[in-house]
Amino acid sequence: MPSLKIDHTVTTRFLKYVTIDTQSDPESDAIPTTEKQRNLSRILVEELKAMGIADAELDQFGIVYATVFSNTNKDVPTICFCSHVDTSPDCSGANVHPIIHKNYSGGDIILPADDTIIIRFSEHDDLRNQIGNDIVTGDGTTLLGADNKAGVAAIMDAANFLMSHPEIKHGTIRLLFTPDEEVGRGVDHVNMKKLNAQFGYTIDGESAGTLEDETFSGDMVIISIKGVSVHPGFAKGKMESAIKIAAAIIDSLPKENLSPETTEGMEGFIHPVTVSGMLEQATIKLIIRDFNDAGLAEKETLLKALVEQVLKQYPNSTFELKVIEQYRNMKKIVDQHPNVSTYALEAMQRSELEAERRSIRGGTDGTRLSFMGMPCPNLFAGEHAFHSRQEWVSIQDMEKAVETIIHLCMIWEERS
Repeated sequence: MPSLKIDHTVTTRFLKYVTIDTQSDPESDAIPTTEKQRNLSRILVEELKAMGIADAELDQFGIVYATVFSNTNKDVPTICFCSHVDTSPDCSGANVHPIIHKNYSGGDIILPADDTIIIRFSEHDDLRNQIGNDIVTGDGTTLLGADNKAGVAAIMDAANFLMSHPEIKHGTIRLLFTPDEEVGRGVDHVNMKKLNAQFGYTIDGESAGTLEDETFSGDMVIISIKGVSVHPGFAKGKMESAIKIAAAIIDSLPKENLSPETTEGMEGFIHPVTVSGMLEQATIKLIIRDFNDAGLAEKETLLKALVEQVLKQYPNSTFELKVIEQYRNMKKIVDQHPNVSTYALEAMQRSELEAERRSIRGGTDGTRLSFMGMPCPNLFAGEHAFHSRQEWVSIQDMEKAVETIIHLCMIWEERS
């Protein structure tokens, strides 16, 4: 099949989007968690309407919905493409200054505003595939925002192409842009009846040509500790500090395995994310990750046993352990609809990529959307070094993401 001739807008859009600060806030109870996320979402609605997508809207929850309507007589399933507008709370997303490193020739990339921030060739495997390509980075003072504005820009470019090329046949395409994905709330308020799509794809992945249709399952565990408070001047044999108990629990966690820094591949982990408290009361929040539910349960049982062992040293103190389900491995749902993945792999191949199916050590909006009734694997957007000042993306990879989206729309129409 001949290559699509696309007058790409993805780079122009991306360079614009990353300059808009859309960082989300895990400590906020607002919806969305930061009002500034709407600044990008409003721009997306304006740009979609300028393309001729008249129903584009930003709802009260900060979610953008839009439709590229079918132009075929075939009965084609409605598919959705989804990306999130927010950037990670882990690193500043304010005053991003994107830099294009044209015709990358290999080697380390030293970022100009902070020469201690170095994208090392030896540490970023996909740089080997970028020789001759144009790489976009930040200046070293912020993250770039490729996660997930590369995906947002790719969807927007693909929508623009479909709207201006009616000869490309496709079914109804729904576009979804969510806030607060980085704090785990991206699809909390998605109206699935309103979205009305049978299948979907998040565009939020890494290397060109990759499809992720298996994710971690994830739980949060909250350990509440009640110690014994006594004036420190009269505390001998009486005080049981909740802070020290929390520290002892964290110190008891496995160090050689079952932690993010010592696991890879299909291995899960137990990971403390916040500790707070005072002498009498303290709280530890942990995330538990595994690719299957049995693995989650085993780790939660182990964690409880470790806590009980620590508390034996503090006979007058107590604890409560609460498990909160966060998300489950999408594979359970996606595997029931094999065409969702096989069509995506074929679309990548049509885009002259070596297609690869991967598991992801994390979750996406698509993880939860799959369990909300819309099987939704994750496709590449070219994002690398997420949540850090080393973040980068290749322009050519973003363009391949656009091609893949368009071919995917065509394949669904062809096979219907």
